[in-house]
Amino acid sequence: MRIVLTSFYIVFLVLFPKVLITESGDKKAEITVRGTTDFAIDGKGEALEWNQADWYFLPSRSSLNSVHQTQLKCLYSKKGIYFLFKCQDKKITSTFKSDFADLWNEDVAEIFLWPDESYPVYFEYEISPLNRELVLLIPNLDGQFWGWQPWHYEQDRQVNHLTSAIGGELKSDAVVDGWIAEVFIPYQLFKPLTNVPPVSGSNWRANFYRCDYDDDQYHYWAWQPIEKRFHEFEKFGTLIFE
Repeated sequence: MRIVLTSFYIVFLVLFPKVLITESGDKKAEITVRGTTDFAIDGKGEALEWNQADWYFLPSRSSLNSVHQTQLKCLYSKKGIYFLFKCQDKKITSTFKSDFADLWNEDVAEIFLWPDESYPVYFEYEISPLNRELVLLIPNLDGQFWGWQPWHYEQDRQVNHLTSAIGGELKSDAVVDGWIAEVFIPYQLFKPLTNVPPVSGSNWRANFYRCDYDDDQYHYWAWQPIEKRFHEFEKFGTLIFE
């Protein structure tokens, strides 16, 4: 099985060779990711290490312009990359009780990472307010972007993630002031993607989203604007590792 998977990836590489707001919608839009020592996450973003990172705002992009803000922080270490979402909200619209469900159909925050532009393959991570996750590797070939779930998703290949509510309870339909998601993605999970792990001066393309479904109305936020779908990877901005 391992030989077959390795052969498939070799063939694939041969076929496909190698508190700030930015609005440009292309790779010139940048987020600076500062380095850190590894730290424990608590789902609230209270670790002192987060003081090193700037907040970036994700603009509301839906036709129903939401007054709620969505903010993001990023850090990276020798073992992985950290993300912190702070989402203003009035209700937890989240019911999924299992991981790897269609989380985008309810309240969710999403991370899209494209470490190497040589190949149309990127990493997608979604987390719900109730701390359910979806982890995918996406080969986007001519607009076909069916995702693959990770193999041996355990130990040093598993994402560490926690969430919390602001001003209310962390449960379905709870009235809140918002919710927080904190995520640590280990580099081991990105295998076999190249340009991983990043070092000082490395660039990754990326985009970040949030979906909200209060009162049966759909709102979404995106760091870089899109036209039809979140999988428009050519429109991703750039993470610059300091």
